[in-house]
Amino acid sequence: QVQLVESGGGLVQAGGSLRLSCAASGSMFSANTMGWYRQAPGKQRELVASITSRGSTDYADSVKGRFTISRDNTKNTVYLQMNSLKPEDTAAYYCNAELPGYIGYVYWGQGTQVTVSS
Repeated sequence: QVQLVESGGGLVQAGGSLRLSCAASGSMFSANTMGWYRQAPGKQRELVASITSRGSTDYADSVKGRFTISRDNTKNTVYLQMNSLKPEDTAAYYCNAELPGYIGYVYWGQGTQVTVSS
């Protein structure tokens, strides 16, 4: 069982920055692929960014150049640095953990709200 606890959300003006954190329990963190997803009201949950155990990253086109995902395996924590925020970035942001090759190993955090005012 893995528990994911997000923090760092809040209200920010357009153009501002926020850093989200996701602290994970368990001993498999370093092997996990970690991701940040978001879901706006009335929309489907979408992948924002992911980072593999080797540090390879992937980003949604809408956030490339503005968001940076990183991880600290010594702290079992993954981060999402969000710069140049736009009103369309407003959503609930969720942390995700998966273990490649293990179908049932999928965990979600409870989410943290990000609201960007114009």
